[in-house]
Amino acid sequence: MENIKLGLKENWKQFSLLVLVNAFVGGMVGLERSILPEIAEKEFGIAATSAILSFIVVFGVVKAISNYYAGALANRFGRKNLLVLGWIFAIPIPFILIYAENWNWIIAANVLLGINQGLAWSSTVVMKIDLVGEKQRGFAMGLNEFAGYFAVAVVAFLTGWIASEYGVRPYPFYLGIGLMILGLLFSIFLINDTRHHVAKDEGSSDMLRLKNIFWDTTWKDKNLGSVSQAGLINNLNDGMAWGLFPILLSGKGFNLEQIGIVTALYPAVWGIGQLFTGRMADIFSKKDMLFIGMLLQAIVLVILVWAETMTHFVILSSLLGWGTAMVYPTFLATIADNTHPQDRAKSIGIFRLWRDLGYAIGAILTGLIADLVSIEAAIMLIGILTLISAGIIFLRMDYKDNKAVKLLKFKN
Repeated sequence: MENIKLGLKENWKQFSLLVLVNAFVGGMVGLERSILPEIAEKEFGIAATSAILSFIVVFGVVKAISNYYAGALANRFGRKNLLVLGWIFAIPIPFILIYAENWNWIIAANVLLGINQGLAWSSTVVMKIDLVGEKQRGFAMGLNEFAGYFAVAVVAFLTGWIASEYGVRPYPFYLGIGLMILGLLFSIFLINDTRHHVAKDEGSSDMLRLKNIFWDTTWKDKNLGSVSQAGLINNLNDGMAWGLFPILLSGKGFNLEQIGIVTALYPAVWGIGQLFTGRMADIFSKKDMLFIGMLLQAIVLVILVWAETMTHFVILSSLLGWGTAMVYPTFLATIADNTHPQDRAKSIGIFRLWRDLGYAIGAILTGLIADLVSIEAAIMLIGILTLISAGIIFLRMDYKDNKAVKLLKFKN
């Protein structure tokens, strides 16, 4: 135990490997990001928006539940074991997507993808927080989420380009076979468990244990509850963007390559931005970061209703990505700051449960409204809900960090 040290510099080798593994995890989501709606319409003849978005609903629900169990079981079974298990569930995914004969195969692939993402991504998050200790949590989460979402963007762009050149199947999904193999081998042979780092952090923590981790994280605790609701709304946005952006752009006459650019740009800015916003979360007030990020997302979504040209979508997708980048690493750093080390993995799992249920809620809600009214009405509703979420952060959070630099004048 005396040889265990906390900090990014002290654990840079394991930390770097975990960043790379999380890039492989994110790449598995990127496989589907730009071309599954096209496959639904062109190969399986599915026209209803709500039916097309069913793969996101399944993915969101399964990932959310897997997040919860990853957090609940992390201390008992070990972070590394859950990471490896997550990659084992990923093995069939690219092959199912290549050989799918109907839409039910796609749904099955997304069940496995949800388990893979919930177990593998949650494990890398918790392990990085374990390694770095208190001072650099925001930066650690920024690097983690950058790796994951930049990989989403790169793979989404590559699959869109490959699909436009060689067809939507099978070639785009060959990327997934490589990602799956690398992720599994790295996790088995190169990643070490971080349970001893948790014990080291526990000895220096002055946080009290939560009385009821589930309800405190969900809503009862002002800071944890504010983060959980904002996480849900944030991924409700992302579920909408994932499902509706390709359909919206296709309806406006954009080709597959243009759709690939726009759908990749949002997670690219989101991913790269977190290299900066993660570090910002260690310096500036986390409440300010969360409020500004959610407010920016709300404004962009409302304006998006009137977007028409490629330039409009490029600018708005970039701003939406930056708003998301401001909140994503800050969510996780705030949860870590407000929990005891022994509660942390479970609390992060509960937060990620609610956050990723946003995928399912967003896909169902926006799919129904898009079918019954219009895609623009669905986007407007999500914008209004995001504005309400920013208001909850503004009014409810009571985040006391006297060392933080304030971005806004309101009392934290």
